[in-house]
Amino acid sequence: MMILKKIVVFAVLTNLAIHLLAQSNPNASYIPPAFADTNRAAKIKALAPVIEKMYADFAEANHFPGYAFGIVIDGQLIVSGSKGYSDINNKVSATTNSMFRIASMSKSFTALAICKLRDAGKLQLDDAVSKYIPEFKNQGLTKDAPEITIRQLLTHAAGFPEDNPWGDRQLADTDEELLALIKKGISFSNANGIAYEYSNLGFATLGYIIKKITGIPYSDYIQNNIWKKLGMQAAWEYGKVPANQLAKGYRWINNDWREEALLHDGIYGAMGGMITSIESFSKYMALHQNAWPARNEQETALINRSTIREMHQPWNFNSLSPNYTYSDGRKCATTSAYGYGLAIRRDCDNRLFVGHSGGLPGFGSNWNILPEYGLGVMLFANVTYAPTSAINIRMIDTLVKLAGLKPRQLTASNILNQRKTAILALLPNYTNAKQSGIFADNFFDDYFTDSLKNDAIKIFDKIGKIVSVKELIPENQLRGSFIIECEKGSAKVSFTLTPENPGLIQEYRFRLMN
Repeated sequence: MMILKKIVVFAVLTNLAIHLLAQSNPNASYIPPAFADTNRAAKIKALAPVIEKMYADFAEANHFPGYAFGIVIDGQLIVSGSKGYSDINNKVSATTNSMFRIASMSKSFTALAICKLRDAGKLQLDDAVSKYIPEFKNQGLTKDAPEITIRQLLTHAAGFPEDNPWGDRQLADTDEELLALIKKGISFSNANGIAYEYSNLGFATLGYIIKKITGIPYSDYIQNNIWKKLGMQAAWEYGKVPANQLAKGYRWINNDWREEALLHDGIYGAMGGMITSIESFSKYMALHQNAWPARNEQETALINRSTIREMHQPWNFNSLSPNYTYSDGRKCATTSAYGYGLAIRRDCDNRLFVGHSGGLPGFGSNWNILPEYGLGVMLFANVTYAPTSAINIRMIDTLVKLAGLKPRQLTASNILNQRKTAILALLPNYTNAKQSGIFADNFFDDYFTDSLKNDAIKIFDKIGKIVSVKELIPENQLRGSFIIECEKGSAKVSFTLTPENPGLIQEYRFRLMN
């Protein structure tokens, strides 16, 4: 076992270096995950012709007058482009600086504003809506329904009916008109808190709550506290957008484009009134991408990273698609849920999608990010309810596949590496295992030293002397595994630590690899 002893010595020295680093930097006990592939941006850039063709073919097939797109990697707009017209009559070409109405993509800005007020102690997400809008008191589908809360508005769980396309046409309604609707009594489709049903009314209500708390319209609050902080060019009222930048909206009907009347801004703008460009929206996507992973470095964004990650959680489940089929024909079950103003999706490859679609008369848009891959896509088009979601899901799937992108590789914590070193020192005989101090108090009631020793000896007899020990692959900060490569095969060690400080080994497996 001379080779094993040398490996153990090397591992001890490595662990010592990690320990010294931790002494000089207390935060080194948790090193944030990193991308294994540092050339991902270059790989995506190389796929620019594929990206452009996919969007161009889709736009032509779906009668987009004009469109603009962008691909964001780690907060940077890497590939972008546009085609067609933002204004057909005046032959104004669409560009990545053209200002498109992004409709329901606006919802996450309203949600972010609510979360920002929560973080500042101005409200609680489980506050009753009636605290800010008394007209909501005692409203609900049934008499035994609880008070409607802000969180339920954020996650489409307030019991309101699905209100597309009605809600789209309310965009310019005033505060007074919204309050009159509420005071008259809302028609509910579900009891609140038990179902998902998409509601534009819910987000208009959130816009009014922002005004009640801040004393200024939701539109001003978002402009001053989000857009300006991110350096975004955006507007709510189309009349405030430079004419040469404003994308006009169209409807494809009778084999021709008919211009749609642009809608003015009002209280329902909080659910879908925002106007912006690909160049500007990429800065917002960067905010969401940069919230991952959880880490110790100083906060630099306009809101805590943890709040953004909270927005990304699946707070309200809405569907399961067991037979979802990707464009290459493979079936891949997906689940969908709603976060705070965001659509959340996870597929059979365990990929997490975060984003939102938008649709209004004259416009359709979508953005999606894969936080674990640092990849994001967005597409804006100026035709009524442009089906942008499908092509963006297809684009993400294509880019991951063609570029060979991998999710972030979690970096092992110091304690996992320490326990790995100690385990290697005990193999194969587990001499003085009980005295080693690395096992939890349950361990020797669940595992027996003689059995561990006999199993290890049998494995090494079969695969021979150790050639190398691979790095530990963490599943999280307290669970991981590593491979021991030998002359005639390999073995795998897996273990889980307790919540004690420092964590001790509570669960353990040493098995032969196939």
